[in-house]
Amino acid sequence: MRLFLKIGFVLAMTIAILIALAMIRGVINDRQMYRQQAVNDIARSYAGAQSFAGPVLVVPYTEEVEVEEADQFNVVRKVRRAKTSQWVFFPTTLDVRGTLAPDTRKRGLHEVRVYEWKGKATARFNAVIPNEGDPAARQIGQPWLSYGIADVRGLRSTPVLRVNGRDVALLEGQGAREGSGLHVRLDAPQPGQTLELSTELDVVLGGTETLSLVPLGRKNRFALDSSWPHPSFSGTSPRQDADARGFRADWDIASVASNAQGKFLAGTGLAELAREEGVSVSLIDPVDIYTQADRATKYGLLFVVLTFVGFFLFELIKQLPIHPIQYGLVGLALAIFFLLLVSLSEHIRFLYAYLAASLACIGLLGFYLTAVLRSTARGLGFAAMLATLYAALYGLLVSEDNALVLGAGLLFLVLATVMVVTRKVDWYQVAGARPAMRQA
Repeated sequence: MRLFLKIGFVLAMTIAILIALAMIRGVINDRQMYRQQAVNDIARSYAGAQSFAGPVLVVPYTEEVEVEEADQFNVVRKVRRAKTSQWVFFPTTLDVRGTLAPDTRKRGLHEVRVYEWKGKATARFNAVIPNEGDPAARQIGQPWLSYGIADVRGLRSTPVLRVNGRDVALLEGQGAREGSGLHVRLDAPQPGQTLELSTELDVVLGGTETLSLVPLGRKNRFALDSSWPHPSFSGTSPRQDADARGFRADWDIASVASNAQGKFLAGTGLAELAREEGVSVSLIDPVDIYTQADRATKYGLLFVVLTFVGFFLFELIKQLPIHPIQYGLVGLALAIFFLLLVSLSEHIRFLYAYLAASLACIGLLGFYLTAVLRSTARGLGFAAMLATLYAALYGLLVSEDNALVLGAGLLFLVLATVMVVTRKVDWYQVAGARPAMRQA
């Protein structure tokens, strides 16, 4: 009965420590929210995540069409009305390339990655103006070339656009289409005319963390490079080469491999278009302290359980009584480690924060356990066990791809150790409830 009572106390203490760990995870989530607020503040003052699309050639026209309408006497008559519409032409080839120059902005404790993209977008058009129907009943308007830019505040200098080798003045907006960007007006064409255009846009565009490109051409070639060594790509995977000096990425995308043109014609906004059909690169921090700390807290229960199992084995094998309050104090010290880790990592590198927090907790527990276990050797042994656990946890954190196999191996090793140590224990005798042997 005493054994089961002790197990009940230990389970109650474990649940209490889990509540403390949950509260610490809440603190980590709050700090992540504060960092996101810092990102939003910098995006408002600098420029947000950028998306770039285009160019697209739009030719508006107005024609008379015959429609049926009811007059005041409810008699249906055929009348002619002016109808405004437009033809949309996409590039036959689109080549967008440039360099991302990374930088950081600070807001309080938080550093946010920003960049300046020195880009060049080259496109060719071979657009044939329709000539069917009655050309006399159709009036072709002044066409425009438009570029979509998510946040025009990021323009660091006046963009330069050349059409067929001639510099042209850019206007704000995307013409008649809603959304931010740039456009230029062209001379009105004639019915049946072929517009052969060669465009070249030089732009310096600032943004926060992410740049997206939309493949609106029939053939699309994108190329980006940067000195930032930790890129994260989304959308179609590029050919990439990344090392400590930076990265270079190339994409070749055909229009048949993307639904970008169809969604553009359907009126999809630039943000959604870039998210669903674009390719993007983000300048990520490979050691996000809050992500790492959150992952670490998920192993907090393992730390508590393994420590309590060690205490229980001492009680069992050495007949050394340990009070439930002592279980609880040790469990709280293990939980405080994660709070120390978060607070320190906001000021120093994550590795150094991890070392400082783990050494503080190991030192405290080693000192405390020498008295609880009535032996300096036992206290130091427990401290060595905890040091091994902290080292294993750090290995799990820095080796995300192998975290599952390392965690499973650690659990198997612990279980095997417990089974080996307790293989000769008479559990009936420990519980004081040995069943009577049946006589044959």
